[in-house]
Amino acid sequence: MAPAGGKQDDKGVGEVVNDLWQLTRDYAKQETVDPLKSLGRFLSRGIGGAALLALGVLFGSLAVLRGLQEETGEHLTGSWDFVPYIAALGFTLVCSAAAVLAIKRPMRASKEQR
Repeated sequence: MAPAGGKQDDKGVGEVVNDLWQLTRDYAKQETVDPLKSLGRFLSRGIGGAALLALGVLFGSLAVLRGLQEETGEHLTGSWDFVPYIAALGFTLVCSAAAVLAIKRPMRASKEQR
């Protein structure tokens, strides 16, 4: 029976194999290469952000440490010289806890899901 257009769709074996190869290649590209490209973009931004965050926490803790060592004068010397280090460690722990809480927080629903 002929299709509605009136023409019979007779393809040779070579054309069918070629079409099957094209379909398989396009499907593999869609399901592997394209997601890997988007994953690469996601990871590059994530690694860059993590590096910048780590530098910020490092410089922030150094600022707390040096600020307490210099600005407290003789109050935190002698047997109290460990206090600026504890404060810098506390700053680092608070920043780390804030990052962990931000990671664990569920994503906001997009406008389409509302």
